[in-house]
Amino acid sequence: MKKYDLIIIGAGPAGLTAALYAARYKINVLVIGKIPGGLVAETSDICNFPSYPEIKGFELAKKMLDQVKELNVEVTNEEVSDIKKKKVGFEIITNKNKYDSKKIIFATGSERKKLGIKREQELIGKGISYCATCDAAFYKDKVAGVVGGSDAALTAALLLVKFAKKVYIIYRKDKFFRGDKIWIDNVQKSKNIEPLFNSKITKLIGKEKLEAIEINNKKEIKVNGIFVEVGGLPNIDLAEDLGVIIDKKEIKVCDKQKTNVKGFFAAGDVTNNPLKQIITACGQGAIATNTAYRELMKEK
Repeated sequence: MKKYDLIIIGAGPAGLTAALYAARYKINVLVIGKIPGGLVAETSDICNFPSYPEIKGFELAKKMLDQVKELNVEVTNEEVSDIKKKKVGFEIITNKNKYDSKKIIFATGSERKKLGIKREQELIGKGISYCATCDAAFYKDKVAGVVGGSDAALTAALLLVKFAKKVYIIYRKDKFFRGDKIWIDNVQKSKNIEPLFNSKITKLIGKEKLEAIEINNKKEIKVNGIFVEVGGLPNIDLAEDLGVIIDKKEIKVCDKQKTNVKGFFAAGDVTNNPLKQIITACGQGAIATNTAYRELMKEK
């Protein structure tokens, strides 16, 4: 069993920033990531990250990952299935290996929320998508819809309209209020984007693929595809099983990123940080590593 001083679970902005600082502190560290770059890699345009007026999500994720690898940090693409607390440290079990670590930074981020309606799972890849960056080009000269009203939904619509002839934004509220004003303004200026407020998809229509959607149990709209952008759910299961305190489906941390379990830290979207942004995830990752490093030095 390979042994490390620190294992970072998650390879998104929080995990990769934590790894960057671990390299600078000369900590014996391993990053275990199911998705290299995390959900950032599926984001279209990012305009609020310092140093880049605008950058694609996958480009930013790649730059972060490359920087960490250039510092000779070991990064492995595995899925953690269990974490066990030991007398000293932890045992981490993945789909491929077992590891031993004195400290853990848990930065697993979140997973896309689903619509939760009939046939959604059946039509994934056949008109239902959760990644505009991945699939927008397939809708050239077609009609697409985006579900949601956040920045993610607005930027997905703006990306889609570069390909599709028509884009609907289906939103349950009566106006956009969660998104940045610049994205709202750009959506409102587009002649080919039509917001449908006070709307909810109640039915998916089509035999082999999505052909139309039903809104509010009455109105039918023909679409070739729907992109679901209704937020994410923190990946807390492994931490919860370990006895970590969960507050409103998020890991409760202090200002040093500590949890109630000794040696177990958390950072990024999985925590109870109220502002879920790339830059705040990076900040938490840096703080978590600093705290872990100080504890490791005291224990030597």
